[in-house]
Amino acid sequence: MWFIPIPQGRPGSIAANPCSLLPVPSLTMEPMDYFLFKTEPDVYSFDDFLRDKETNWDGVTNPTAVKYLREMKAGTKWIFYHTGDERTSVGTGTVVSVDPSDPKVPIVKVKVGKRIKQPKTLAEIKAEPLFAKSPLVIIGRLSVVPLTKEQWDWLVG
Repeated sequence: MWFIPIPQGRPGSIAANPCSLLPVPSLTMEPMDYFLFKTEPDVYSFDDFLRDKETNWDGVTNPTAVKYLREMKAGTKWIFYHTGDERTSVGTGTVVSVDPSDPKVPIVKVKVGKRIKQPKTLAEIKAEPLFAKSPLVIIGRLSVVPLTKEQWDWLVG
């Protein structure tokens, strides 16, 4: 497993903060097929997504989140998660295409899936042992979070 250091403000501070290392797959692992995308519901909600059916996922600036977007493939499944006061998984989506030609942020076209029948709150997610080492819990400000198949199943189940 490889690790990407998350800058903490000054050189050399990575080792001082165990949360500053984010696991990413090694080059020999299969690509990640499941993610969670965060959005403020008053900016773009799952109801907006249901109405639009498809959209380009944009506004991502964190380098780690951009890296995850760039590595996605058509068919990647993801959870639509409302941040802010809600902090709840609310629906699903699928990546239609990824155009990596923009050097800053890839253009990720996504299509709507289904509303989650039993949405999970952040408190429920934090209480679930499956998420103990997840960037969703460890790095709260990360807007694109990789999920395992087990985490995906728990969130949509």
